[in-house]
Amino acid sequence: MRWMHYLALGALGVSLAACTTSPTGRSQMLLMSESDLSQMGAQAFAQYQQELPTVGGAQLNYVQCVTNDIVAVLPPEQRDQNWQVKVFESEDANAFALPGGYVGVNTGLLDIATNQDQLASVIGHEIGHVLAHHANERASTQSATQLGMSVVGTALGANGVAGSDQIMAAMGMGAQYGVMLPFSRSHESEADKIGLQLMAEAGFDPRASIELWHNMNATGGGQPPEWMSTHPSHGHRIDGLQANMDTALAQYQRARQAGRRPNCQ
Repeated sequence: MRWMHYLALGALGVSLAACTTSPTGRSQMLLMSESDLSQMGAQAFAQYQQELPTVGGAQLNYVQCVTNDIVAVLPPEQRDQNWQVKVFESEDANAFALPGGYVGVNTGLLDIATNQDQLASVIGHEIGHVLAHHANERASTQSATQLGMSVVGTALGANGVAGSDQIMAAMGMGAQYGVMLPFSRSHESEADKIGLQLMAEAGFDPRASIELWHNMNATGGGQPPEWMSTHPSHGHRIDGLQANMDTALAQYQRARQAGRRPNCQ
């Protein structure tokens, strides 16, 4: 059908050349500057602090301690950033790291991550997103996808293709479930792998990452089908962690022999 030619035109529009690779060797398309991303990270961190109360004292010191030990094993460019850490008063079991050197942990997560090693698996995962430039890649992919759909929409309208509205609606669902969501799941799996390496290199027991997901399973409700989720299923994540555990345990043993023995309380 004629509209397939326009679909191919749109696909060509989003097939931009990858300009770098992730820490795991995966090709990436990055269109935004690091300075822009750092500014966005600072703005988002400030917004979090406006929307949620922060917690100090022992909880902040604990999260800061774990973060410092992980930051100490980052590549120099990221290690030398002035990382800022905040603990937010929220029951949501959530944490994040932002470009520019920002880490946030909700108090609700501290109820599920029951020791320093489990907390390190979360913070390592979130910092893994930053190391792999996932925010940049995500924004770049969304921009390219929107550009391609715009090209197709213009071509369909200009040529009076019958059923163009239905075609565009179908393309929108295809972009969401066929491109955008799997792409996000690949980010989560990659951050799991990077985070496992980081926590092990810092001297945290990587086996705690699996314990954490068992805790998540015990406290969480039902999950949507994996193909409709932006995150892999809990079982899939545990499988991925187990697949990389031998390498992580070897890194952990080397870190312990080198004297990296975290004691965050």
